[in-house]
Amino acid sequence: MKMILLRKFRVLILMVFLVACSMHIMIDLLPKLERHGAAGGCSCSHTPSEEPGGWGSKQGWPNKHTLRILQDFSNEPSVSNVSSHSLEKVPIMAGDKSPGFRRLELYGQRGDRKRQFIQGAAMSKNTPVKGSRLASLYEHSLYKKPLPALTDEDTLFNVNTDIRFDPKAAEQDWNGKGNPDEFSPTGELTADTYPNWLRFHIGINRYELYSRHSPVIDALLKDLVTQRITSVAMKSGGTQLKLIMTFQNYGQALFKPMKQTREQETPPDFFYFSDFERHNAEIAAFHLDRILDFRRVPPVAGRLVNMTKEIRDVTRDKKLWRTFFISPANNLCFYGECSYYCSTEHALCGKPDQIEGSLAAFLPDLALAKRKTWRNPWRRSYHKRKKAEWEVDPDYCEEVKQTPPYDSGTRLLDIMDMTIFDFLMGNMDRHHYETFEKFGNETFIIHLDNGRGFGKHSHDEKSILVPLTQCCRVRKTTHLRLQLLAKEEYKLSTLVAESLVRDRLSPILIQPHLDAMDRRLRQVLQVLAECIEKEGYSYVVENDLQGDQWTDHTGPRRR
Repeated sequence: MKMILLRKFRVLILMVFLVACSMHIMIDLLPKLERHGAAGGCSCSHTPSEEPGGWGSKQGWPNKHTLRILQDFSNEPSVSNVSSHSLEKVPIMAGDKSPGFRRLELYGQRGDRKRQFIQGAAMSKNTPVKGSRLASLYEHSLYKKPLPALTDEDTLFNVNTDIRFDPKAAEQDWNGKGNPDEFSPTGELTADTYPNWLRFHIGINRYELYSRHSPVIDALLKDLVTQRITSVAMKSGGTQLKLIMTFQNYGQALFKPMKQTREQETPPDFFYFSDFERHNAEIAAFHLDRILDFRRVPPVAGRLVNMTKEIRDVTRDKKLWRTFFISPANNLCFYGECSYYCSTEHALCGKPDQIEGSLAAFLPDLALAKRKTWRNPWRRSYHKRKKAEWEVDPDYCEEVKQTPPYDSGTRLLDIMDMTIFDFLMGNMDRHHYETFEKFGNETFIIHLDNGRGFGKHSHDEKSILVPLTQCCRVRKTTHLRLQLLAKEEYKLSTLVAESLVRDRLSPILIQPHLDAMDRRLRQVLQVLAECIEKEGYSYVVENDLQGDQWTDHTGPRRR
């Protein structure tokens, strides 16, 4: 009897030991299983009805981007570091046509007539069989004008590429965070391993926000879509709700959520200052700006965001968190705080908690690169009854030409570029613009905040072109590119459609908006033709193609 009890006791001890070993093995494997499940499974890890676990349980707010953080960020285990470390391995978005084209094909197969996005049809009809029109455009000589040799005064940041950083200096827990297959710090890190958002910042100079063929921009667009969102906060100021999203690699972007469908036009009785801001307009503006070769809009990409785990569960902004609710349709909604359209009547709702939005890459922190805000001389009155001075004075441009900084340099020509850009989009909301303070008056205008473009495809707002009609000035390179984009071989609408089809939210614009750009382009060229006939070519067109130098005029031209 004692022997039987002893054997049972030994078996029991062995079973307890085996169960304990099994539990330890499962605990070790669980994080890896969760990572694989998150990569291949549904992005909705929470139901809309779940409540967040508490403010203190979430990851902390990243500290402000100081110079110390700029040294340590490259130790963050993220996809961005891999793509930065080996740019030749980055899948360039210009060659990635599978997601957008597949979606366009599905739209055509389903025969959804209510949502007739004809970008794919337009491209298949107009694009040459051999190669891409967009690639052909960027090979044109007009898109290969070299910049002057850059000095330290011409670059926003002066970076010593020989400096190497020690991965251990940031005291990151490399073994406990991130996917070990993504990146492993095996030695010293050079400037080439910076995240793409910082490489974008470093590349800014006096003449351009980014270079024409920089692989960093395409890699940054990919980061905006794929980087894990670690914190969210409302952006202060502004008339409508915008969110600041911070990523795992400390990069930041401005999120504008979807407020209207692609087909909705701005009602004819809406004032321009009460119009909705459209996320797809921000995306399309970046691509249009790039095709015009201005390159003055920060990179923007569309992203489908999980409102539960990528906004509500990671925000530490209590004011934002308190505005979340479940709609009668059982969708997760929020409305935030802002001057307009922030109420339950204008709430942003997911399906059930998925929402589209645009993510615009942040410019460098103002503490590191100050920007100067300028009042647009052709700013609208933003009043229901009053008109601005330029609307009643046909000689208004002569006054502008005598006022610094428009009395010398390239600023007036930059205003003309911005005017053309806004007219092609139908954007009436250009009240201010910004420049980098370091470069003084001899630098480009940053084309920020384009959400009120592409509101009406059936109406061309001629008042946007008033600066051009009053001043009759344009750069030669701008004029030649506009003429090129009006040709059937390089049709603007087709080029924009081809560029937009690479965005994750493609299609971005419906065909009527694309057709409107072609129509408006012809009107711009007509205005310039009338100016040349009246004032003469040499007065209207500023020759900036002389030699390899960045040619500026030294003073205002007078009739």
